[in-house]
Amino acid sequence: MTLSSGRQNLDPRNVNRRRGKSPWKIVAITVASLGFAGLLAVSGYLFYLYASLPLVDRLADYKPPIVTQVFGDDGSLVGEFYLERRIVVPVDKIPRKLIQAFVAAEDSNFYQHKGLDYLGIARAAMKNLISLRKKEGASTITQQVAKSMLLTPEKSFSRKFKEAILATRMEKMLSKDDILYIYLNQIYLGGGSYGVQVAAETYFGKNVEQLNLAEMAMLAGLPKAPNSYSPIKHLDRAKERQAYVLERMVREGYVTQAEADHALATPIVISSMKKVNSEQSAYFLEHIRIKLEETYGMDRLYKEGLKVYTTMSAEMQKGAYDAVVNGLKNVDKRQGFRGEVKHLAETEVDGFCRKIEDGVDTASLKQGSSYQGVVTAVNSAKGEIAIRVGDRTGTITQKNMSWAGKVQLVNSWSTPEGKGKSLSLGSVVFVSVLTPDINKQGAVLALDQEPQAQAAVVALDPRTGAVKAMVGGYDFRRSQFNRAVQAKRNPGSAFKPIIYAAALDKGLTAATTFDDSPVEYESGGEKAWKPKNYDNIYRGMVTMREALTDSINVVSVRILEQIGVDAAIEYAKKLGITSPLAANLTLALGSSSVTPLELTSAYGVFASGGYRTTPYVITKVEDSDGSILEEAAPPVIPVFSNQSTVTLTNDDLTVGAGNVSAGPAVVPVIAPETAFIITNLMESVVTSGTGRRARALGRPVAGKTGTTNDMKDAWFVGYVPQLVAGVWVGYDQEKSLGAGGSGGQAAAPIWTEFMQRAVAGMPAKSFPQPADITFATINPRTGLLAKEGSPGAIQECFTAGTEPTLYDGELETPASDENNSDSGGLPDWVRAGRLPERSDNR
Repeated sequence: MTLSSGRQNLDPRNVNRRRGKSPWKIVAITVASLGFAGLLAVSGYLFYLYASLPLVDRLADYKPPIVTQVFGDDGSLVGEFYLERRIVVPVDKIPRKLIQAFVAAEDSNFYQHKGLDYLGIARAAMKNLISLRKKEGASTITQQVAKSMLLTPEKSFSRKFKEAILATRMEKMLSKDDILYIYLNQIYLGGGSYGVQVAAETYFGKNVEQLNLAEMAMLAGLPKAPNSYSPIKHLDRAKERQAYVLERMVREGYVTQAEADHALATPIVISSMKKVNSEQSAYFLEHIRIKLEETYGMDRLYKEGLKVYTTMSAEMQKGAYDAVVNGLKNVDKRQGFRGEVKHLAETEVDGFCRKIEDGVDTASLKQGSSYQGVVTAVNSAKGEIAIRVGDRTGTITQKNMSWAGKVQLVNSWSTPEGKGKSLSLGSVVFVSVLTPDINKQGAVLALDQEPQAQAAVVALDPRTGAVKAMVGGYDFRRSQFNRAVQAKRNPGSAFKPIIYAAALDKGLTAATTFDDSPVEYESGGEKAWKPKNYDNIYRGMVTMREALTDSINVVSVRILEQIGVDAAIEYAKKLGITSPLAANLTLALGSSSVTPLELTSAYGVFASGGYRTTPYVITKVEDSDGSILEEAAPPVIPVFSNQSTVTLTNDDLTVGAGNVSAGPAVVPVIAPETAFIITNLMESVVTSGTGRRARALGRPVAGKTGTTNDMKDAWFVGYVPQLVAGVWVGYDQEKSLGAGGSGGQAAAPIWTEFMQRAVAGMPAKSFPQPADITFATINPRTGLLAKEGSPGAIQECFTAGTEPTLYDGELETPASDENNSDSGGLPDWVRAGRLPERSDNR
């Protein structure tokens, strides 16, 4: 009994009964505890989510980053600055059918739900469950706005939960049209386009209110996958998506079936609104951007939609860009073909071409443009090669690669032997498009080569200082260094006109003669300096006109020696040269570095008749509401054709900084007579000297070439009365330009091509002649007056009172007191037209 009783006491069920707790109660308590803890956790998490939600209130004052637009001198759009390329349009300017197209495609229950489409969520969940993958989303337009405007794009449960809460809040605060206004201006639609207005411009070259139903449906099909359905890159896919949108519009009752069918049959014309290609104007726009950022800051520049009016001429800018590209290619091709860019194995071609395809965002390869392509077939018998550019194809005939000389064509995928003279299957080369590949039928191509040398062009109106065109290099994407304003290079003989003008103001004349014979100067070292003429020819006695026309180095040095280095430096500063200048005789040969803008602006003083203008690029800036933030009134240069010699004081030489109200400064710095005579001398450089290529303009032109030692720098700066332009060509890392690298061969053709286009619409004008200019017949061998009928006699121009007084053959004796004459204070030997003989033969 005792044993039995003990066993009953050890039964667990009896123990539990005594404690009054069953296993089910324990489970229930545990579950309840866990549930309570979970509820606390969820509540805490929800509290955290609610606390971290952004305010919806700021959507009521929707102000997204919008495009700052840049306009040229004729009011045309020439460029833009933006973080997101967006132009905001009010909802009442957006066609109702376009709104309905987006609603039908993206959120058919938009006008019925309160932010969340529960029926759509259930439908999407069922489809995803059946397919066992995410096949369909259920985000409403309101949710998409919440995500893009208030949340990050991360994919997580918390973000979706926040999105749902914010969507319901938005529906309580904003009207349906308010939400659509934000959505249609905010959404990304591919091609760098944010919002329906910019998308309409990008794909169809229209404002949004000009779109037809076919175009509206195509835009509404983009949000799902903008790049995949781009009508530029994949028109076939875009049309499939267009058909889906039109079907949805019919189902929702927004259009009839007949209207949808008509839209489907409407041809799609891909076009973009006309503006200066950013590639062509990149250096000019970057120069402007830097100035705007310094004045207004990055936020205002990129987010507040400023309107910037500039001095740029769109046509001149395009002409300058084309001239640089063509000129550099010609310079480069004279150095020979460098061979393939790289070599691909057969298995690498498709991947390489896909990358190229992504960069070709037009319906066909553009005529005149350059691309990288791969050799995919070789016909050695005909001397032809087939080229693949992305998903396009083309052919290069033997004729269109003749500039490269004898190129061996190898029908093999092996790397060609012999660098530079062989091409085989897989060779990557540059090609230019002669005839586009219409409908991908194959283009006619030419073998091309990307230049290694660089160039700069800057052109301005000498009467105002307005910069009309600026190119700072071959390719802005390759190098953002703006050589037009940042590169300081030796100008060589292009600096000589400044020395000659200073000499004219010192009392010398165009008829003053100098001895062009070898000379040497002590340099303070072991070896004397012996300036040499470019052609190593020495001509004996020559006038200043002849010396500048033929760019004679020895005479230029003698002139600088005569007037003094310090005087020449001060004179250059008057003309606007701010770079440090070497205080020695090498200055006569352009040994001191200047920027192309500096030198071109200095020439502008000659072109304007003696007035220095401050180069400027911005005429007006407005905010998005149209309020003027700054405005520069263009300066006005007085008419000088009937002026007497201008007497200048130190006050006249003060550089005006310019301001918002007064505009750029205009300062008279040299006499108009001096400006006219130096211009007349540089006309001779063009008509019969080193700048003969510029004669192609067929109108009065003044200019000067410049070539430095070993042809490291090539220059041409020249002007007509209405426009002055400067061109520099060279390598960034200084080295010889090689054959054809002189200023007349490398820079002058670029200048001429640009100016032919730039002045095409301008009347041909002669340079205005001041009243105090006179002409006299002289003997160019002596610089003295020549009798009528004398062989070789020429007409020379002088400031009245400085012309020679002696006739050729008459005895000339320098006065003992050169400053004591009765002829305007000029020495007799100057009035006679010659310098006195020097015993040291310098």
